[in-house]
Amino acid sequence: WACAAAAAPSLPSGAGLDRAGPPAAAAMAFVTANWNPLGDVFYRKFALYSEWKLKEDISNSLIAAAPYGGPIALMINESRKERSPSFRPVMEIYSSSGNRIVSFPWKSGIVVHIGWSTNEDLLCVQDDGIVLIHNIFGTFKRHFSMGNEVLQNRVKEAKVFHSAYGSGIAILTGAFRFTLATNIDDLKLRRFPEIPGLKCPPTCWAVLMEDRQTKIFLATGKDLYVLDNASYKSVSPPGIGPQVGGFTQIAISFNYKWVALFTDTGSIWLGSSSLKDMLCMIDTNFQTAPKQFVWCNRPKSTNPTVIGIWDKLLFIAGRAEETIKFYLDEDVHLVPEIDGVRIISSNTHEFLHEVPPACQDIFKIASMAPGALLLEAHKEYEKESQKADEYLREIKEQNLLYEAVEQCIEAAGNEYEPQMQKALLRAASFGKCFISNFPPDTFVKMARDLRVLNAIRDYAVGIPLSYPQYKQLTIEILIDRLILRKLYPLAIKICEYMKISEFQGASRILAHWACYKVQQKEEPDDCIARAINHKLGDTPGISYSEIAAKAYDCGRTELAIKLLEYEPRSGEQVPLLLKMKRSQLALLKAIESGDTDLVYTVVAHLKNEMNRGDFFMTLQNQPVALSLYRQFCKHQEPETLKDLFNQDDNHQELGNFYVRSSYCNETTIEGRVATLQSAVDEYNKAKHEIAAKITEDQIKLLRYQYRLQKEFGKTYLDLSLHDTVSTLLLESKHKQAEQLYKDFKIPDKRFWWLKIAVLAEKGDWEELEKFSKSKKSPIGYMPFVEICVKHHNKYEAKKYVTKVSPEQKVKGHIIVGDLEQAVEVATERKNESELNTILSKCTPATDQRIVEKINAAKTLILKK
Repeated sequence: WACAAAAAPSLPSGAGLDRAGPPAAAAMAFVTANWNPLGDVFYRKFALYSEWKLKEDISNSLIAAAPYGGPIALMINESRKERSPSFRPVMEIYSSSGNRIVSFPWKSGIVVHIGWSTNEDLLCVQDDGIVLIHNIFGTFKRHFSMGNEVLQNRVKEAKVFHSAYGSGIAILTGAFRFTLATNIDDLKLRRFPEIPGLKCPPTCWAVLMEDRQTKIFLATGKDLYVLDNASYKSVSPPGIGPQVGGFTQIAISFNYKWVALFTDTGSIWLGSSSLKDMLCMIDTNFQTAPKQFVWCNRPKSTNPTVIGIWDKLLFIAGRAEETIKFYLDEDVHLVPEIDGVRIISSNTHEFLHEVPPACQDIFKIASMAPGALLLEAHKEYEKESQKADEYLREIKEQNLLYEAVEQCIEAAGNEYEPQMQKALLRAASFGKCFISNFPPDTFVKMARDLRVLNAIRDYAVGIPLSYPQYKQLTIEILIDRLILRKLYPLAIKICEYMKISEFQGASRILAHWACYKVQQKEEPDDCIARAINHKLGDTPGISYSEIAAKAYDCGRTELAIKLLEYEPRSGEQVPLLLKMKRSQLALLKAIESGDTDLVYTVVAHLKNEMNRGDFFMTLQNQPVALSLYRQFCKHQEPETLKDLFNQDDNHQELGNFYVRSSYCNETTIEGRVATLQSAVDEYNKAKHEIAAKITEDQIKLLRYQYRLQKEFGKTYLDLSLHDTVSTLLLESKHKQAEQLYKDFKIPDKRFWWLKIAVLAEKGDWEELEKFSKSKKSPIGYMPFVEICVKHHNKYEAKKYVTKVSPEQKVKGHIIVGDLEQAVEVATERKNESELNTILSKCTPATDQRIVEKINAAKTLILKK
């Protein structure tokens, strides 16, 4: 962190506009010195970095610069055909401020083209169709092939392009066919159709995005074609005269809306990318094609222009009759941007763009625009001159003070020098004082944005974004690019300053820093783990498991384990521990978490990883895991469960296992009896006499049921003893029922209850009466009364009331509905409580006589 902090500048603590620049007075005096008129607008070219210097000549090198102030890649010596080790090509990557980030020898194949992806990855297209991807520090990430056809026919030309889908690559093969990948992160190769009669490479071609579809726009002599996935068509731009014999260069605008065609007659055709509308035709008087040909457009501009390079001349032309020419001292490379063009040479790095309207209005010579007057008013105010009041009055008389403030704020955003930004923002602040209720948001936001822009434009950072580029790129992507460059302190400062949420800002950046930290192999594991924990602590949104995974990928397993100790979520710890083959530790963490699913996951992993013996021994030391595994085996792997019990000499559970198995797995009576006998043996070993006796009885019952089944041809198996006796009684097989009653020593009371219930259910009243007289009932005779009444036979019930014990006779008479007899019995017993019970059953309308009899009996009892 300390090394990264030393390398990256922090945001200024003052106005945020303090990046080094010329004195204010000098800057104001020469503000229009580098303006060049082109029709109604001006173009200016200024140096992005005064200390710019590349160590290599770009004239004989492959060069690619990423847009939005991105890095620059140079491949040196690639033009040499000798592939001896002493002349290996060298790949160098520079920041936009000229700092060399990395230099390494190229050890792969012949590179045809290099370019940058939207994620600032370097794409190197080889002649065999292999595309190698390196990051900004030259570290190899991955590679992919553009297909067998490209491999067979080789790559003749290639272009890297950007679209809404991501970064793509277009290949022209030696067979003059195009193969294209729209998004290298989701590789889908498309082979474009062949143009009939094409026997030589096209004179020029470009990739075009139209209606969210990727197309190839190419010229062969005087013929123009547009290719898509399925077809091709010939096109003819309007306004092209018969004198044109061919097209030698094509330029597509940054936003894919405009096309420029350079003809063999030296003319430039400008028009829409659909080729239906022509903007203008420009005569350059150059007969040879330019070395480079690009658009130079400002968003919302009505003055589209193109730039061409001829030898040591940079030529700018547009709708206006005038042109602009810059004479160059050395070879340059043009990098189109959304609002202009970066011009890179070995000794300079410049930016050429159309001067924005707000800047033109304020700084144009003799301008009377409200912003110009406000700037002059502020200058006079600083001199303590009363002219400041005169300028202010002039603006206020025209009711243009609000517009003047907005002009100054807008112009400040489009100025590159901090001193000029300060002057314009101070003028805007001065003007705000004379406007009531002026919303401060615009001013504050611009001041914040400029502070960020000046920080990243610093030489040590080297991202020279203009304000329009910054707004198009967004602050989130800018933070990503600072993270990519390992400028973590600056990224955090910007997030805090711009009030970006901790989850999206500082937490995410710290996580990236930690992943970078674990790659520093010169530091011991303990120190790195402590440093990461000290810096990150319990910061929300931080996942220590992700950092640990990065450490493991770098071969630092012990560091990964130490980092996982800080991970509060066991669900994140366990999978990585399993991946690192630390299964025992993973099991402990899973058990500590209390998450049964997590424990099951680890146990399943251990089962596949270990031999059976070691696996069981491991579980023996972890009772929770063993218990859960037993539950799993009980439902999924019963045989494994048996092995577990055997290993533990757990005879009780083995007996239970055999009992379950006899009913779940055995289909024959012999198999079931044999399995139950095994259960009896295990219960005896466990000295569980009750379980052994019950199981023996079950075996005896099964055998008896099987005999009955064979004898009567009906199903008795799997019935309980109670149900077996009940079924036999229902079928009037009293002898067999009696036999079971004796063999299994069924208690008398239970048997009598069962038999009277079955006889009453089947309505065999005669057998019921016979049974009641067979011997003295062990359950009394009230159950006979109740069971008869239950089956709606009070007549039979009255037969048993007389046999009921005296204490229950009144209840018996009440149940059968003989209230008079109940009164007599209660009177004889002189029991007032029973008389009251009978009285509660009477109704005055129907039982008046019984009621009088009860009252008389109660009176008599009271007298005595």
